[in-house]
Amino acid sequence: MSKYFDPVSREDDLKALKRYLQPLKGQPGMLMGALHHVQDELGFIPKEAQELIAAELSIPMTEVYGVITFYSRFTEIPKGKKQISVCMGTACYVKGAVKILQEVETITGVKAGTTSEDGRVSVSTTRCLGACGMAPVLTEGTQVHGRLHPKDVIALLDHLKEDPKAMEEAQKHLEKAGESV
Repeated sequence: MSKYFDPVSREDDLKALKRYLQPLKGQPGMLMGALHHVQDELGFIPKEAQELIAAELSIPMTEVYGVITFYSRFTEIPKGKKQISVCMGTACYVKGAVKILQEVETITGVKAGTTSEDGRVSVSTTRCLGACGMAPVLTEGTQVHGRLHPKDVIALLDHLKEDPKAMEEAQKHLEKAGESV
């Protein structure tokens, strides 16, 4: 399966998913594993994949959909190739997560809960990541970054911006807020 589900590779992705599901047929309790597989491979669970999982595992589509919408780990919405999430759990919030999120949004030009138009970056907030001792925390993909200060975000996310003006804007924003780097 390709990492990101696009129309060009859609058929290949579905064929790969069907091959993955073959040994799971007739075995109870395989839905979660199948959903995790698709989420990990594609970054989201498209309708076509849901339908294939339901058919191959002989599970009602309503059950597949119910599990996807119940667990926040699963999404039907494509995410960016780079996924940044800022923890808004109590410890992170108290230690400045809102400022961290503002910097992430300024640097990337992407508001929380959305994806950039070019599909490169998604920004989201999350509940507690269980890294309270490192608060405030953000994740970039599977990497966890903690004990952040707003000025740290510029260096941390520098590689996401090809536009040096965006980085200058973020620097000006920090200086204006008295957080000079």
